[in-house]
Amino acid sequence: MAGNSRPSFTKRQKERARQERMAEKLEKKAQKKQQGDTEAPETAALADLVVTHDEEGQPQGFDFHDFTK
Repeated sequence: MAGNSRPSFTKRQKERARQERMAEKLEKKAQKKQQGDTEAPETAALADLVVTHDEEGQPQGFDFHDFTK
């Protein structure tokens, strides 16, 4: 009977490792979600850009000065 316990032991080890990997994955996902929430206000500043037009009514492009705070 001792020979039958080995496969069960390895199965338990594999299952435990799988559960640990899944828990780590969920933690990383939660951290990314929190970081994504903190980055949202910076993108809101880009909404303050004003489109300017030249004499012909064509929109002018943005340059790096438009994106500084």
